[in-house]
Amino acid sequence: MTLDGWFYAGLVVGVLSTAICVGAALLKKGPNDITLLSVAAVELFMVVYLVSAIVRLSTGEHLAGADWEFWSYLITAAVIPIGGFYWAILERSFWSNYVLAAVGLTVIVMMARMQQIWYGGPGTPTG
Repeated sequence: MTLDGWFYAGLVVGVLSTAICVGAALLKKGPNDITLLSVAAVELFMVVYLVSAIVRLSTGEHLAGADWEFWSYLITAAVIPIGGFYWAILERSFWSNYVLAAVGLTVIVMMARMQQIWYGGPGTPTG
């Protein structure tokens, strides 16, 4: 599988966000500015990635997989941090930090799948 700088940047942002949120949860702290901002960083990364994907595809790059599948993953990955953020705002217990931690991990997994669709890889039909 081909991994580019976008994946590695998303990996760093997602892992840092997950570590911050798990650390806060283990300390039995409720969602706070730091955990919420870490998830906001994941969302900001996804918005930048979305704009980048639009620019890259409009300048002649091509997806190895299905367009609909790539955009479905990308839009879903961009919406997940918003859902986690609202969950944490509404449920102020330390358990919400585990939900916030899952946001970072989920986005990393979805980024890996988007890389497979972009460059081709296991599970990506071509044609």
